[in-house]
Amino acid sequence: MTQPYQVKEWEKRRDEANRYYKLRKFQEYFDLAIENLYLARAIPDRDREGHTLNDIGLAHLGCWQPQRALERFQQALLVAEEIGNERAEATALSNLGATYSRLGRFSLALEYFEKALKIFRRLQDTQGEVSTLNDVALIYTKLGEPKRALLLQNQILAMRRLLGDFSGEATTLNGIGFAYSILGKYGQALESFQEALPIQRAAKNLTGEATTLNNIASIYSDLGQPKQALILYHQVLLTRQELGDRSGEATTLHNIGFAYTILANYRQGLRFYKQAMTIYQQLGDSLGEISTLLNMGVLYATTRRKKLARSCYENAQELAEKIEYPPFIEKARQFMNAL
Repeated sequence: MTQPYQVKEWEKRRDEANRYYKLRKFQEYFDLAIENLYLARAIPDRDREGHTLNDIGLAHLGCWQPQRALERFQQALLVAEEIGNERAEATALSNLGATYSRLGRFSLALEYFEKALKIFRRLQDTQGEVSTLNDVALIYTKLGEPKRALLLQNQILAMRRLLGDFSGEATTLNGIGFAYSILGKYGQALESFQEALPIQRAAKNLTGEATTLNNIASIYSDLGQPKQALILYHQVLLTRQELGDRSGEATTLHNIGFAYTILANYRQGLRFYKQAMTIYQQLGDSLGEISTLLNMGVLYATTRRKKLARSCYENAQELAEKIEYPPFIEKARQFMNAL
């Protein structure tokens, strides 16, 4: 086998892997990426090896294996630094930031994002810069700084429209809606989500559409319309189960539990919270687990089961301290003090 043929084979396999990635078939994506890693090392081609390590990291992230993803992104970063590929270096840094963000390690995530942004800006890689800025804005919202997030999201929206990045535009509109919902501006949040929805439908982005519908349903819950929210949540749940989107499924199960709690149907609320909890624990999604524990605690407190409520709050606080996430630590303390 000659080297040019090996390179062509690597490219072909990577194209095929990317198709699987878009379909959220992460195991098939992972299998092809592993084959490509052996091929890149056999050629040998350090640049392609670095790209493949990054691909494997994304596969682990898709399968909710964040620690393994971190290992591969760190390896990809070392290769990029060794061969002086700045764009690959920025990509690896951004992916490390995204992984730490998923783990709830927001301070560390922001450090990696800032390093990536410096390189993307130096390279005048607007697409890379915008994608990373979007991740930064979401962290600001999660850290309780939605006004700061909104300023950034509106800049990102303008940049994405200039680029003609319609899929990215919908993602940013979702981010804007999320920030407005945290601020309690539900009408503006709903407008942003409803603006994102036709873009995702036109792009046939089922995952994005499910996310937006889930967000719209959450606004109905916030507006005191839980029955309307439940109709949408059950639609979203079916879509996410069909897509094999375990993380999205857990989020929707949690939200269904919350809607039933608003309706004072505590038995159903607890049932859905427990289903969400099982998936969050399987995925290692600490933020989702903490959020569910806190809401289960509120449910138990409302139904005068204080011992069970305290247990939920203590477990949530312990987990929040473990991942160093102050907003949930404070929330758990407030709930315990209110018992």
